[in-house]
Amino acid sequence: MAQYSGPDHILQQRQQHFYPCTSHFYQTPPQIVKGEMQYLYDHENRRYTDFFAGVSVVACGHCNPDIVRRTEEQLRTLQHTCTIYLTQPNADLAQRMAEVLPGTLKRTFFVNSGSEANEGALLLARLHTGKRGFIALEQGLHGRTYLTMSVTGLRMWRTDPQLEADGDVTFIPRPYERGMSGEEAAQRSLAALRKVLEEKGGEIAAMIAEPIQGNAGIIVPPAGYFAEVKALLAQHDVLFIADEIQTGFGRTGEMFAIEHYGVQPDIVTMAKALGNGVPVAAFATTDEIAASFNRPSASTFGGNPVSAVTALAVLDYIESHRLVQRSKQLGGILQEGLRSLAARYPQAITEVRGAGLMIGAELCGEDPPHGAALVDDVLEQMKDRGFIIGKNGVDRNVLAFQPPLVITEEDIAGMLTALEETLRSFI
Repeated sequence: MAQYSGPDHILQQRQQHFYPCTSHFYQTPPQIVKGEMQYLYDHENRRYTDFFAGVSVVACGHCNPDIVRRTEEQLRTLQHTCTIYLTQPNADLAQRMAEVLPGTLKRTFFVNSGSEANEGALLLARLHTGKRGFIALEQGLHGRTYLTMSVTGLRMWRTDPQLEADGDVTFIPRPYERGMSGEEAAQRSLAALRKVLEEKGGEIAAMIAEPIQGNAGIIVPPAGYFAEVKALLAQHDVLFIADEIQTGFGRTGEMFAIEHYGVQPDIVTMAKALGNGVPVAAFATTDEIAASFNRPSASTFGGNPVSAVTALAVLDYIESHRLVQRSKQLGGILQEGLRSLAARYPQAITEVRGAGLMIGAELCGEDPPHGAALVDDVLEQMKDRGFIIGKNGVDRNVLAFQPPLVITEEDIAGMLTALEETLRSFI
């Protein structure tokens, strides 16, 4: 067995050499040393069933052998060139993306991360419209570059205090509010959008939104919301950017979450699951909009041969193993199980929401600080029981279930049993 330094030594190294902004889950964190599909293993070879997938990244499973094999082959053949040279992998990936993207989106620019993808999409919107302003939803999260942080409404991720002085971004309420029906919250959001467009639609280049807000608590807008948003934006020649960084590639039971709403965005951004752990991201659009991005630009590592071949292997695996359909089916089973727990433990679970295998269970919604403390306690005990769960939400009081899409019904049943035992111990 390999020798590992252990969690205490790693914590000491992090304390000495990481920035203080970097945190970790758990009071007693394990040292993760190996991954196999839906499972992770620590330095003592203890197995954990992963229900977070590195925040929706390893949708096809950790170290998936079908994907790793093709990545390794490319690593041994041609590791890197830039787009200034001709290689087959990124051209094939761009063509393949045109086949899976919604509607007439067919032009793709490859980068390395979700932040870069959103930054590029916002730049593209400005280039195409000749306008500068943006609209974003409150509590949304779009990245850690300056521009993407500017359109991020979730306060904990707006790191730079100078962002408050940025007048180019207008926030409107998200279509969710505790105590409101979904329709009431949607109409409040749409009314705010109308007002912004009436007052300064001539200055707005685009609206950016996650079809399902992830870090803000897994918030699912009502069915007709984005169709109305798109129609209002079109009246003022404002583009719609769908941020599919977390939701793309089958996570929600559709290839892209915006497809639940029957809407084609003008630009879509993607990352995370596309590389299944290998850094690759992209923003895609139509022929017409892409034509506006004609000044010299490149990404040194974006679409490199290794990431492009990996992404192609990911798309092949999603299709051949029907992971989109699997996400919808197993997501229904997981939601039903969590709602059953909510009915038995209403003092703990106040709301279950989500789509596919992107589900949030809010704890103690009427008392968020207590809910946040309970989430941490639940995560700790579930880890000790062999299950990795995430957390998110504006108040960090939401249990996040975003497992690899290769998770099994048996894995879900085992996790639900452990979660009930855990909740029982705290109630």
